[in-house]
Amino acid sequence: MTKNIFNLEDKTAVVIGGTSGIGRVLSLGLADAGADVIASARRQEQVDETAAEIERRGRRTLRLCSDVRNRTSLEALAAASLNAFGRVDILINCAGKIKRTPTLTMPEEEWNEILDTNLTGALRACQIFGADMLRRGQGRIINIASLNSFVALSEVAAYAASKSALVSLTRSLAVEWSKKGVTVNAIAPGVFHTDMNANLLDNTPRGHELLMRTPMGRFGKNEELVGTAVYLASDAASFVTGQTLVVDGGFLASGVNQ
Repeated sequence: MTKNIFNLEDKTAVVIGGTSGIGRVLSLGLADAGADVIASARRQEQVDETAAEIERRGRRTLRLCSDVRNRTSLEALAAASLNAFGRVDILINCAGKIKRTPTLTMPEEEWNEILDTNLTGALRACQIFGADMLRRGQGRIINIASLNSFVALSEVAAYAASKSALVSLTRSLAVEWSKKGVTVNAIAPGVFHTDMNANLLDNTPRGHELLMRTPMGRFGKNEELVGTAVYLASDAASFVTGQTLVVDGGFLASGVNQ
C-alpha cells in the first residue's frame, strides 16, 4: 500500500492559541488528519470545549491553559505534554493580539504588549518546545503570520511590525535548526471571516475595501487553512523550511481589480 505522506497518525501536536478562531480550526484539522492535539490558550472553558471536540474525533489531548507572555506557563505546558505523550512533533504558534490605534498616539505599553504577544511569545514557545525537538532531531514548527507581514493596513502598526518580524524569525530559526531536523515555516492568512471580525468585514468601508482587494471576491473560510497546516506538519513538506505560505485569495498578487 502506498504511504499517505499527509497522514499525521502517531504524531503529537501542540497548538498555542488553539481554542478559538483560526487556532481552533487548525487544532481540529490536525486531529482529523490523525494527530493527537493539545489545544492550549488562556481560558479554561475554551480549552475544555476544544479538547472535547478533539476527543470526539478519537484523538488524545490534554486540558491545559497557557499564556505566551508567561514563560513559566509554556514550560509547564511543554513538560506536561512530554510527560503524557513522550514527544511533541508539531508546534503551531497561533496566539495573537491586535488593536487599531493611530500610531502617533499609541501608548508604548500597548505597542510592547502586542509585540510581546505576537513575536516574543512565539519565540518563547519555539525555544521551549524546540529544545526537545532539537534533542530528538525531528520536529515541525508553524508560525501564523499575516497579510500584515507584507503590506500595511491603517492604524495597526504594532500588529504589522510584530507579524513582519515573525516572518523574519521563522527564516532565522529555519537557518539555525533545519540541519538538526526541525523545520520552521509560517502561514500568512489573508482576510478570513470570524465571529470577532464579522461586523468589521460585513458592515464597514474597511471591510468593503478588503473584499474589493481580494480577487476571488470573497473572504476566506477558516477551514481553508487546514490543508496548508497539514501539509507543513506532514512528511510531504520534509524539504520545506524557512517559507511563509500565503493563503489569501490572491490579495498580495492583486493590483487593480476592476
